[in-house]
Amino acid sequence: MEENKIIYLDNNATTRIYPEVLEAMMPYFTTKYANPSSMYTFARGVQEKLDLARSQVGSLINAEPVELCFVSCGTEADNFAIRGTLEAYPNKNHIITTKVEHPAIIETYKSLERHGYKTTFLDVDSDGNINIDDLKNAINDNTAIVSIMYANNETGVIFPIKEIGNIVKSAGSVFHVDAVQAVGKLPIDLQKEDYIDLLTMSGHKIHAPKGIGVLYIRKGTKLRTIQTGGHQERGRRAGTENVPYIIGLGCAASMVNAEMDKFIKHTSKLRDMLENNLVSRIKNTKVNGGNAIRMGNTLNISFKNIEGESVLLHLDTYGICASTGSACSSGTLEPSPVLRAMGLPFDFAHSSTRFSLSLDNTEEEINFTADTVVSVVEKLRSISPYKD
Repeated sequence: MEENKIIYLDNNATTRIYPEVLEAMMPYFTTKYANPSSMYTFARGVQEKLDLARSQVGSLINAEPVELCFVSCGTEADNFAIRGTLEAYPNKNHIITTKVEHPAIIETYKSLERHGYKTTFLDVDSDGNINIDDLKNAINDNTAIVSIMYANNETGVIFPIKEIGNIVKSAGSVFHVDAVQAVGKLPIDLQKEDYIDLLTMSGHKIHAPKGIGVLYIRKGTKLRTIQTGGHQERGRRAGTENVPYIIGLGCAASMVNAEMDKFIKHTSKLRDMLENNLVSRIKNTKVNGGNAIRMGNTLNISFKNIEGESVLLHLDTYGICASTGSACSSGTLEPSPVLRAMGLPFDFAHSSTRFSLSLDNTEEEINFTADTVVSVVEKLRSISPYKD
């Protein structure tokens, strides 16, 4: 490999902004700076570009533009979906999610629990799948909302959204899907997936900038605003629109929509190359979620009796960027809550390493990464106080 080259394998944490996206954004920082809510021609041109971006995002998930509300990020969209639903259904105080959700969901539910809401956190099995019967037994007439992710950010495990959604709709509850890790990586068609009421996406996961997200709100879904002020976003989210970032998101949505089939084929091939290489060469490894249906770009693997943080630090010296799980959980030495919920033994859970790929990655990078990981694990095990 080229010396000092960065091998970026942490695309579930964030992605690089495509040059075309940055180019599309730049005029709206400089010459086209008008507030789109203003009445004059200069502003109407900006509003037309916002309308185009809304259509571009809608095309990515086959949603009508009027069903999209631009927000600052996935976390805000998740909070809006959950808290806005509860405001709309004040007589219901039961909410359901899973134990492997993103902190944006888990911490919101815990906060609501402290304020008197009855919460159900569904268990998962050793592969990260939920038991559908657990959902059927938990949901009731008092359940306001069920929030379950499309695909897990740490393991890539894909949930049976259709089956879950049909149960939720039959019960008369609102179904929210955190699709931050799925949008742009899996085909999503919200005209066909009509059991989804609310869906969250985030720009920086699909080569748009950080600081822009979307909440999809199906027509007819009751939702109260949680941010009051002006009339923006059809009165659903007050505040002057973040014009450059919305336009960047629209451009990125068009690009990833056009290349999705290529993305799925390319990243699945590279992920399988890396996984097979590591499993065949390193003893006492475990692919977390390996027996479940997963996104093709994600590999979460554990190496028994070594520290995941040590693996990452050693990989970093070779220019390899990976993760121990959710970027929002970094800074803690505790094993991933997702892997703990899956029942992974401590000596495996503490060494979990996540590789998440994009179209930018190459076979050469994957082969170099595999060789490096093998070398790093051998070195760390040779000095570990724990022996197999």
